[in-house]
Amino acid sequence: MKILMLGWEFPPFISGGLGTACYGLTRALSQENVEVIFVLPRPVPAQYSSHVRMANSIDNIESWTANQFFSEKELKDIQDFERVSFRTINSVIQPYQTTDSYSEKSKIASREESVKLMRETLLEQTKMFTVEGKSSSGHYEGDLYKEVQRYAKLASLIALREDFDVVHAHDWMTYPAGLAVAAVSGKPLVVHIHSTEFDRSGENVNQVIYDIERQGLHCADAIIAVSQFTKNIVLSRYGIADEKVTVVYNAIDKSGKTVYNDVEAPIKTGEKVVLFLGRITMQKGPDYFIAAAKKVLEHVDNVKFVMAGSGDMARRMIEMAAEYGIGHKVLFTGFLRGSDVDKAFRMADLFVMPSVSEPFGLVPLEALRNDVPVLISKQSGVSEVLNHVLKVDFWDVDEMANKIIAVLKHPPLQTTLREYGNYEVRKFSWQQSARKCVEVYNKTLTTTVKA
Repeated sequence: MKILMLGWEFPPFISGGLGTACYGLTRALSQENVEVIFVLPRPVPAQYSSHVRMANSIDNIESWTANQFFSEKELKDIQDFERVSFRTINSVIQPYQTTDSYSEKSKIASREESVKLMRETLLEQTKMFTVEGKSSSGHYEGDLYKEVQRYAKLASLIALREDFDVVHAHDWMTYPAGLAVAAVSGKPLVVHIHSTEFDRSGENVNQVIYDIERQGLHCADAIIAVSQFTKNIVLSRYGIADEKVTVVYNAIDKSGKTVYNDVEAPIKTGEKVVLFLGRITMQKGPDYFIAAAKKVLEHVDNVKFVMAGSGDMARRMIEMAAEYGIGHKVLFTGFLRGSDVDKAFRMADLFVMPSVSEPFGLVPLEALRNDVPVLISKQSGVSEVLNHVLKVDFWDVDEMANKIIAVLKHPPLQTTLREYGNYEVRKFSWQQSARKCVEVYNKTLTTTVKA
């Protein structure tokens, strides 16, 4: 079986859990004897490369085997990617002249009409692509929506020259590309939803993104959701039939636990550390973390709260800590990557994920793998599959504070959470996730053939 996989990010050039999930799932599929052609929307600039290597090219589309794609220090793992090849769409493409766009005509209900319209539009527009020169920035010109449209058009060109059985598209940025590829190839489309617009924006959804998500979900042959929590949103908010959605939980690389060296930490000896690690946005609940910190500090003094990450609420969180009079007890590290993330886990006595709406949540698994006790919101997909962690409603700041205090004041509780949590995380496997995806592929192919 061969899969054309459409993803928006891949390590090391990632912004969140989507890239990590694509990495783990792709490698596991390769180990399950599935061939994967992974399409990326842009090359990774050399200054960001740690184990992904790109070269300059004047071509629109670059092709790589896994052996070319990874750096020498990752060669020991290349056998896990032996059935994976990569297609990268060069970011030098200039805006093109277009006729009436597909997005302007796509307020339709049926897959048949959608595929017919997409095919007609694509066949007309693929004649217009031109390359006028290299961009020094290494990014597409224009806004994100234009990048999404460009990616869709060029992904359809890739589809015309590749042989594959199923299209697998990850999250809304690649849904237009998934529809385009399905249109020109006639192959079934599986869309993988890692996060919805309701997770990211609450009730203040971006209508354009919602429309893209809704159309992708309705026109897909099958849907993979990362949790039952996410599936329920797909059913209730997008009007999708229950039988169309399969839950496939994310996992974690068991070999990724860090062997630490001695490092200087900005925490005084004897101080406890409570860690928040993630995007500082509404979805992740950073304001509830700061509110809980204030209540904890009314009872426990020898504790520091570390907020690691970046986002549009970062400045507000700094101001909030100052307003509460706890600014000296809250450390803001900014965005962390690589070894700095490992150091943060090393210092932590407790990791807290107070997310308002978390489709899954990979960071709690990383914390458990690093022997850090975990407190997570019940409004998360990962809470469905973890038992040896503490759970709380994101809005219940009093209970959140009580559970933080319990861990800090009672070493036996902390030890128990560490030991059982680390044992529990070992049951997660990308191989299991990959096998469930293969089941979805096979079912989709069978259904499509019968239809």
